[in-house]
Amino acid sequence: MWRHENGKDLNRPHNDTIMESLASITAIIPTLARRLFFLVLLAFVLPGLVGCTSIDGPLDERDPWEAYNRAMFSFNDAVDRNVVKPVAQGYHDYIPDPVRSGVSNVFSNLDDVLVTTNDLLQFKFERAIHDFSRLIYNTILGVFGIFDVASELGLPKHNEDFGQTLAVWGWQDSTYLIVPLLPPSTVRDTTGLVADWQLDPVTNIDRESERYTAIILETIDRRAQLLSASRVLDEAALDRYAFVRDAYFQLRRNQIYDGNPPREEADLPPANGDADLDLELELELERELEGGAPPAPK
Repeated sequence: MWRHENGKDLNRPHNDTIMESLASITAIIPTLARRLFFLVLLAFVLPGLVGCTSIDGPLDERDPWEAYNRAMFSFNDAVDRNVVKPVAQGYHDYIPDPVRSGVSNVFSNLDDVLVTTNDLLQFKFERAIHDFSRLIYNTILGVFGIFDVASELGLPKHNEDFGQTLAVWGWQDSTYLIVPLLPPSTVRDTTGLVADWQLDPVTNIDRESERYTAIILETIDRRAQLLSASRVLDEAALDRYAFVRDAYFQLRRNQIYDGNPPREEADLPPANGDADLDLELELELERELEGGAPPAPK
């Protein structure tokens, strides 16, 4: 240990700084703990209140469990506002853009394993070659995916998952479902998510500590990419729940048909001015969601 000539420890100021930082971090733990305790308690209380909840107006046939889903939406929204979004905002504000870009690219590159697998399961062999080439180029030339060289070579990113595969196989319509701590989904897409977890390189990391660290980092990174989508939602929603649900169904339909869904009567522009604004904002949110991150969390 380095000491001053009078015997004083030269490392003392540095050690004091470290201890002060640790003390500051420790000081916020009780606050976070109280928030998490309240949110977990809310998760148990809300379903019990569902039976007392009435839904005004006609039910959406895609959402027969609307009372339950609204309760879970409120819970997930509370978790996001109190825990996930503040962390993601700090990550966005204090981590340099090149670092965040590299992190996003690495997870996107790992996701191409799932994309290529689902391409094959959907018999999209030409696209499978495209996405496998992306994986190879970005892994080798892009230094394990840190740099997205494939996009610059004319190989853009695609989004495929097992939920879309099930839709291609015939499970077209599915009931809307919100699971605690997960994004909006359907019964079909939740089933697909469980299947994707089995092949996801992130969830298959051997060491538990490294696996959970990677999952947390990926979650924060994805949420940071959706901060602008959150602003769109905050500006738009008279009914946040219905707005997110409709945007989700539009997004998934667009992904299932690879960006070229068949036109339906419901796609025609509404005559009402407020409805026009809602549609415009909904489409903007859809673009943000599609461009920000893969639809299913890991």
